[in-house]
Amino acid sequence: MKKIRISAVSYTNTKPFLYGIYHTDIINQIDLSLDIPSDCAQKLIDNQVDIGLIPVAATLNLPEWHLVSNYCIGAVGAVNSVFIFSNCPIEQVKTLQLDPQSRSSNNLAKVLLKNYWQLKPELVTGAINYGQCADEHTAFVQIGDRTFGKAHSYPYVYDLAAEWTVFTGLPFTFAAWIANKPISHEFINEFNKSLQYGLDHREELFKEMDMRPDFDLKDYLMHKIDYPLTDDKKKALYLFLDYIKIL
Repeated sequence: MKKIRISAVSYTNTKPFLYGIYHTDIINQIDLSLDIPSDCAQKLIDNQVDIGLIPVAATLNLPEWHLVSNYCIGAVGAVNSVFIFSNCPIEQVKTLQLDPQSRSSNNLAKVLLKNYWQLKPELVTGAINYGQCADEHTAFVQIGDRTFGKAHSYPYVYDLAAEWTVFTGLPFTFAAWIANKPISHEFINEFNKSLQYGLDHREELFKEMDMRPDFDLKDYLMHKIDYPLTDDKKKALYLFLDYIKIL
């Protein structure tokens, strides 16, 4: 049987999924690669993989896509790893540096700027001094593990999942398991069981992880990241895509 090619995000928030994949038979049915979000999406777009845990904004670049799991990388309120860091209030930001590793979070920042904050700062992609913010009126989007422990390092910190919830009243879906072609129901069922196994064994996972003194990884993986792809998260996903289309 031909193996299903899968790309998953390499961030900490994916570790429960990976634990389930590596500790169940599904690992023998797949070829797995671990990538940063933007590369994960590009592999799916280029048909280098069949399924990707991709930033949901990247679905707009796929001619065909299917949700293939009951799980996602989501949040109900603050997620504590997707931020705008700033030296000034968001209303005073003149330049916003976008995260080179992100698609969805950059687009989420754009959606919130236009529709929620109603602001028009200059948006910079590939900033040479990305993340340094020496200028008082320059802020930056940053996601994932690189944000751990930074929430108290800047005078103004905006959790984009929390801001989205205030704006829409919905949770947010950052990444979902997306296929670029039909996948058999048999495989999807087994895949879901593997992901659920990982979520059910997070306490065992924690014993294998190096904990951080500056960031509560257990709280992050048990409470901040919300994994079930609920109806509200699906509603948020499609609403977010609609907002992106009219940016």
